[in-house]
Amino acid sequence: MALFLFLVLVAIVLGIFGTVVKGLLYLFVIGIVVLVVALAYGAFRFRRAGRRPTR
Repeated sequence: MALFLFLVLVAIVLGIFGTVVKGLLYLFVIGIVVLVVALAYGAFRFRRAGRRPTR
């Protein structure tokens, strides 16, 4: 869970820097890629968590 939140935070920071700082559009693109990876990771982790048997 902490890794998911960290990746989302990094994506937000990169997206803000990429849009605010002139000429750093590649940071915005990297932020979008990191956000997509974080969402895929979160979906994979939460989907697997539902299949564990109760103890």
